Amino acid sequence: MAHHASAKKRIRQIAVRRLRNRYYGKTTRNAVRDLRATTDATQATSMFASVVSMLDKLAKRGVIHKNAASNKKSKLAKYINQLKKAA
Repeated sequence: MAHHASAKKRIRQIAVRRLRNRYYGKTTRNAVRDLRATTDATQATSMFASVVSMLDKLAKRGVIHKNAASNKKSKLAKYINQLKKAA
């Protein structure tokens, strides 16, 4: 247990950040899942911009690594291009 006031504050801050990071991470995962479930190329293209924005924000905040965000964006772009070719 922390004894100093600064250590107690740090524990409170970490708890708030952890909850916030979990929320944004889960929201982004759900958005990626919804995009992957989409079979309409035009709808997927419109969703792609918001999902990319979410991934970039997670990487900027340090919730996920920047290369992980880049890999996810790349795979989603490939998926959308495959939908466009099929249509």
